Amino acid sequence: MNRRSLLTAALVAGAMISAGPALADKTNPDKLRVALLPDENASTLIQNAQPLKKYLEQTLKKEIEIIVTTDYSSMIEAMRFGRIEVAYFGPFSYVLAKSRAPEIEPFAVGVEKGKPDYQSILIATANGPVKELKDIKGRPFAFGDQASTSSHLAPRAHLAKIGLIGDTDYKVVHLGKHDAVARAVANGQIPAGALSEPIFRSLVETNRIDPTKVRQLALSDNIPNYPMTVQGYLKPEVKDAIKKAFLELKDPEILKLFRIDGLAPATDKNYDILRDMAKILNLDIAKL
Repeated sequence: MNRRSLLTAALVAGAMISAGPALADKTNPDKLRVALLPDENASTLIQNAQPLKKYLEQTLKKEIEIIVTTDYSSMIEAMRFGRIEVAYFGPFSYVLAKSRAPEIEPFAVGVEKGKPDYQSILIATANGPVKELKDIKGRPFAFGDQASTSSHLAPRAHLAKIGLIGDTDYKVVHLGKHDAVARAVANGQIPAGALSEPIFRSLVETNRIDPTKVRQLALSDNIPNYPMTVQGYLKPEVKDAIKKAFLELKDPEILKLFRIDGLAPATDKNYDILRDMAKILNLDIAKL
């Protein structure tokens, strides 16, 4: 083989090596990246998700990586750009993700106590100035992440229905996570706020929040529970296997991670109520 042939062979080999990752089949990856909603401490969530990781690896015969992004927006973007294959979204963050990545598919919804929905709880500091909802006027009110359903969209819509408009009638404060809202209100740092009622209940049951330090102001309308979603570009047999694995999940220890008793089939239509809430607040989902 002459020098030109050797050089050509070397260039072809180098191109094949450099193209290796790009040639990987994203429709049937060897590793599935499963994202959990970043509504609590990331290291705690990942540690608690180890039984889920083991179950999925045994069931799907693939490597599983559990991912917790820094916030809701980064999780939406990770799904949008194919950096995760499966995601457990909050209801509104799913609606936002679907508006940016129409190919993602919801396939299951959490069921707790026989119900595929839950509520937001609006709370106030027990001995603070807010005794009822009307007292929120002129004061700060704590929400979680801007893309959160039960810690932003639903309670903000609830307040709007009684004539309290954010940043007009009260000061909107975003604290990022549900537990941060509960702590800030319990400690009297902010007089009132809202978070997921199941998360609030969990915080009380695990002694992370003293229930005597807060008062319940109201519960929101029912919210469709968190959806489990999958990338639409995966091969049908891969998607079917993922869906089957989650829908047949019965282990109480794993289900406890999602604060549910089980999973039931779901479609995008289940989440139209959140699009209606956004309209009440004059939110343009495409621009959020």
